Amino acid sequence: MMKAKTPVRIPPIDFGALIDDAAPFWRERLEELFARKHFILGTQLAAFEQEWGEFVEPGRARAVGVANGTDAIELALRDAGVNSPKQEVLTTALTAPFTGIGICGTGAQIRFCDVDPDTLLMDPRDAERRITKRTAAIVPVHLYGQACHLSLLRTLANRAGAVLMQDAAQAHGAAHGGKPLTHYGPYVTYSFYPTKNLGALGDGGAIVTPGKAVADRLRQWRDGGRKPGGQVSYFVGRNSRLDEMQCCYLRAFLTRLTDWTADRRRLAARYDAALADCPGIRLVKTHEFSVRHLYVIRTKRRNALREFLAARGIFAGIHYPVPLHLMPAFASAGLKRGSLPNAEQASREVLSLPLYPRMADSFADETAGAVRAFFKR
Repeated sequence: MMKAKTPVRIPPIDFGALIDDAAPFWRERLEELFARKHFILGTQLAAFEQEWGEFVEPGRARAVGVANGTDAIELALRDAGVNSPKQEVLTTALTAPFTGIGICGTGAQIRFCDVDPDTLLMDPRDAERRITKRTAAIVPVHLYGQACHLSLLRTLANRAGAVLMQDAAQAHGAAHGGKPLTHYGPYVTYSFYPTKNLGALGDGGAIVTPGKAVADRLRQWRDGGRKPGGQVSYFVGRNSRLDEMQCCYLRAFLTRLTDWTADRRRLAARYDAALADCPGIRLVKTHEFSVRHLYVIRTKRRNALREFLAARGIFAGIHYPVPLHLMPAFASAGLKRGSLPNAEQASREVLSLPLYPRMADSFADETAGAVRAFFKR
């Protein structure tokens, strides 16, 4: 007889609590939507774009909603002129495959660099060594809610004549050096996948830019190359529109995002204190402007620890088990096992502990206690 699985008592996220928290706001938005009966490129999208741009950088940033975070990456790069197999795009190997898929969708060649072993973010020193005359763009990924070293990466991009295009799918509200992400480049892309700090109840994405002309072009890119309200395609764009219903939820959840981020930071600080001296694990180094999307620890006994936690009803995830350069989809980059040692080691060791807004402090305490108990055995 198969042994029954232990029920999950401490999940990785509780959607119900977040939906309930913002219920008055999304109900009001849905009533507006159904009253107007305008479901694509309507007033909810226009309002969300205005509100999201103001959140990212008040008075300067402009947001363009698209269908998902992958499209956001591809469209931003295409708008920047990245569209040829003669061009290369440099990114980190430790990220979700959708970063790479968005890059490859442009037709350019994807290239990878290693990560900093302390932060697991793109290592500017390794990136500099891998830049070539064909490098058209550098795509840092603000992993786990923390921005990369953008001042150094911007310098590298400018020196190489490349565009700096930021993947901020896990970094809603993050900053670098106290300055918004849009301070460092013309394109910042976001995903609104449900588990993100700001998530929809389905897919969604956005590109945020400080430039009005860029925003106007991106609105054409997402709508088949057509100008607003027009029926003529002026170039081959995409059908990639953030729909009105998801904007109703996103606008509602945005009213709660500041409080939810405070929850994440408080819980992460609780983990930090409880696990600071725990033998057998290594904490990922963070800075004060992180929005703590995930709480990630590293251990050489990752799989055994995960099973130990699961037996106690605690769900822990892995972000990410295979670096992109070792995935068959990106074999064209030409890197073999051992090419990016920091990313490869991290992928064998990372474990994401439960962390989400409105999570009880006792859940963080119990999880940290279980981690310590595992290493005391």
